Amino acid sequence: MSGMLRDKTDVRAPGGDSGNLTQLEFLALNSEFNIADGHARQALTAGQSKIVEDLPLLFAEGEKRPVEELETEAHAAFFTALGQHSYPATPGRVLSCYSSSVAMEILSRALAETVESVALVHPTFDNIADLLRGNGLKLVPLEEDPLHGADLDPALLKSVGCVFITTPNNPTGRVVSKERLTRLAEQCAEYGVVLALDTCFRGFDTRAQYDHYEVLNASGVRWAVIEDTGKLWPTLDLKVGMLVHAENLGLPVEKIYSDILLGVSPLLLAMVRRFSEDAANGGLEDLHRFIAGHRAMVRAELAGLPGVSVPDPDSRASVERVRIDDLTGTQVWALLREHNVYALPCRPFHWADHSQGDHTLRLALARSTDPLTRSVRALRHVLSSR
Repeated sequence: MSGMLRDKTDVRAPGGDSGNLTQLEFLALNSEFNIADGHARQALTAGQSKIVEDLPLLFAEGEKRPVEELETEAHAAFFTALGQHSYPATPGRVLSCYSSSVAMEILSRALAETVESVALVHPTFDNIADLLRGNGLKLVPLEEDPLHGADLDPALLKSVGCVFITTPNNPTGRVVSKERLTRLAEQCAEYGVVLALDTCFRGFDTRAQYDHYEVLNASGVRWAVIEDTGKLWPTLDLKVGMLVHAENLGLPVEKIYSDILLGVSPLLLAMVRRFSEDAANGGLEDLHRFIAGHRAMVRAELAGLPGVSVPDPDSRASVERVRIDDLTGTQVWALLREHNVYALPCRPFHWADHSQGDHTLRLALARSTDPLTRSVRALRHVLSSR
């Protein structure tokens, strides 16, 4: 998720627990060697460049056509491109937001109306935890291995009002399989617990593109899903986040949505439609090859360094974690900054126990090849010199 709602003043080096990931990402925005945030910052493809050339036409279309039509088309193109054919197309069930963080804030406020505690996957991007806590919700860490293994503990399900899962997870890239989601939905339905998903990195991994909405609807669970376009396409952070919810959710998401915003720009909706159509026509496959090539480059550049490893060998997300046994991620972050290279130390991802992320660093792969390669070579230099 994006942390664009946060105050970016008083940004500090991450030596303690006072900073958050978005503050660290903000420090990187003006660097040529920004491999910190997970937003798409690579060059446009030929097909995407054509869409940008057509922006005057899309602007004119946004002026003339009803917003509802543009929104309906944008949703249909986006969900279809990602295999989500059973998404709810009825009015009010997909709420378009300016970012996934806005969608998260709306969902957090709605949950706080009736829920006291949330079981949240651990680790994950820290602003999910911050927004939930900021709305008065108590958090229970849900570690990834149990989440992907046996049934959830009935005692846990009796103690919380919501189970919140990021899939593919950020930063680990782990994906909840169709079989696992089916069982999780059944369990949450049995105990009357809301099942919430953040699927913002879905577009990078075909294993996450089975029809989640078919599974959720069949279970009868009360569900909510946060979707996002901002990680997929290099559109200078022009994006749409979406809060999708079950008909039986029973939370005031539409009311709270109206408290925060009226809707998103029809220009953005027209852009999402076009970029989604490009994705469906080969753009996603091109993106997967691009990210896979960058992941292979990172692993090749760091291969052979003693005490350096990749903890997520099966990840296909647009981020890559690196583990350094004898240095903390914070120490490596500081050394890289001397070279004007910015990555993310992983302490804040472990929102319930920062020490679990002490020796890992996250690199963003959705970058143009040359600056990413130079950044990774700077990382190799730093690690070789330790």
